[in-house]
Amino acid sequence: MRCGYRGVVRAVTYAEFGGPLSVAELAEPSAPPGAAVVRVLASGLCRSDWHGWRGHDADIRVFPHVPGHEFAGIVESVGSGVDRRWVGRDVTAPFVLACGACAVCRAGAASVCPNQRQPGFTDPGTFAQRVVIHSAQTNLVALPPGLGHEQAAGLGCRIATAYRAVTARGRVRAGETVAVFGCGGLGLAAIMIAAARGASVIAVDVHEAALARAAEVGARACLLADEQVSAAIGDLTGGGADLAIDALGSPDTLRMSIESLGRRGRHLQVGLLPATAAVPMSRVIAWELDVLGCHGMAAADYGPLLDDVASGALDVQRLLAPRPPLSLGELAQVLPTLPDLAAAGIVLVDPSR
Repeated sequence: MRCGYRGVVRAVTYAEFGGPLSVAELAEPSAPPGAAVVRVLASGLCRSDWHGWRGHDADIRVFPHVPGHEFAGIVESVGSGVDRRWVGRDVTAPFVLACGACAVCRAGAASVCPNQRQPGFTDPGTFAQRVVIHSAQTNLVALPPGLGHEQAAGLGCRIATAYRAVTARGRVRAGETVAVFGCGGLGLAAIMIAAARGASVIAVDVHEAALARAAEVGARACLLADEQVSAAIGDLTGGGADLAIDALGSPDTLRMSIESLGRRGRHLQVGLLPATAAVPMSRVIAWELDVLGCHGMAAADYGPLLDDVASGALDVQRLLAPRPPLSLGELAQVLPTLPDLAAAGIVLVDPSR
């Protein structure tokens, strides 16, 4: 049956960790109780997708697997228990689909729900023409008028994560110095958000083009990553940054981030890391550093983020990579090379192509 016929959707899949990716035709999903089916109109390509493909996420257990976890689209159908008024609405959702019913969710910590599901990891993802969003009443986020699907595609992971990382977990204050390691979509969002709150931001990356984009969105200083970069940040700040964010996720950026902090500074780990990554705990102890994590943002907390987008305080368009969206076939070729992709900003995928 051809992909254009009812009952079949196109998606990117892989059959084993590190194996080839291909465009496949899959059965069109239906909405189980409590869930919604969303037609994906744009999806973001995130480094976490590469980590999953490489086998760094134990939640991926069923093959063939559909990656992808950032998206925006239109609700096409809902299961029992979901308000039918969602049908036809423009939406996104967090990459953490919280259950909404457990004690953790009821306490307001849905981003670390113990019963969470994740498109692209526990479940088939958003590099497909349709995706199922479980616990839809808890997790669907309606897009405000004027916010396009391409601009909204990164909200469910990188932009929302950066927003909560900077404002809630990192507790950035006006006048503080913030070092951001990694200037892809997540890092650029963190830079823009921190600068908008009056922080002085230092951007670190291995690519000149990424640093140029960092300067455009608010970085005061831009440094190429090398073994001396932490000392350089210490010199620039007169003793070290108040807050350092690893927005890439590598053993090297983790170490450089912690070593760039001043005494009693705050390290915030947002980029995913291999399980074997070592933390320089002697520095953490001797300098009384705080080591924090951030695992996205719950749907119920999107209000201030969407307000900042609507007001123009956060210009989402400036966070997108300056390249056309990838087709599914192009994505299958690009995803394995993601760590070497010199594209500052959020790379988008158009599942209709």
